[in-house]
Amino acid sequence: MFNRERGIMKKILIIEDEKNLSRFIELELTYEGYKTEVCSDGRSGLQKALEEDWDIILLDLMLPELNGMEVCRRLRQTKNTPILMITARDSVLDRVSGLDSGADDYLVKPFAIEELLARLRALFRRIDPQINSSNQTMTKLTYKDITLEVESHIAKKGEEILSLTKREYDLLYMFMTNINIVLSRDILLEKIWGYESEVETNVIDVYVRYLRNKLDSTGQEVYIETVRGIGYVMR
Repeated sequence: MFNRERGIMKKILIIEDEKNLSRFIELELTYEGYKTEVCSDGRSGLQKALEEDWDIILLDLMLPELNGMEVCRRLRQTKNTPILMITARDSVLDRVSGLDSGADDYLVKPFAIEELLARLRALFRRIDPQINSSNQTMTKLTYKDITLEVESHIAKKGEEILSLTKREYDLLYMFMTNINIVLSRDILLEKIWGYESEVETNVIDVYVRYLRNKLDSTGQEVYIETVRGIGYVMR
């Protein structure tokens, strides 16, 4: 599996009773390199949050046995673990109530996984000042107006930060570390999805399209060229 050094693995507790959603979040966060655990009700979630140390807690507002507001209030009596509250309720009063109960941020369903990941990164930057330390040496890759800040896992077009999933970022990283080298679909699949992946090679075409749309709203081959019958290249 294609990976870069991320330091100590961050632990995230997911307290969510919608099984499909919690499983989706769990899989995406695990792929991003986080260690996760899921609780499906407020009471067991509160117990798990109190018993162990977590870097961030994802907390649904509407939970069986104990709602998210109450979980948040009780947790804040003893712990300052950052809490990202997720809910389908979108009123100003709900958002204010969630933040007043002790949540650090609020995300409304349905949400894109990219937004969830961006909010997690923002919370980590807020609680870990070393992430933004001016003394840290940053590795930067550039191609045209695209820049990758490797250690912070940030991609920019000009001054605009691009919202990329890990797979999209890894794909862009592969291209930018192999300028003028044509990369076949098999190589990209092996490096990004791993040797034992059951994913078909056409998934590369799908993700290149995703990436093109984020690099250029027209989705054209301005940054990534197609080499027919082989794969793709930046040059």
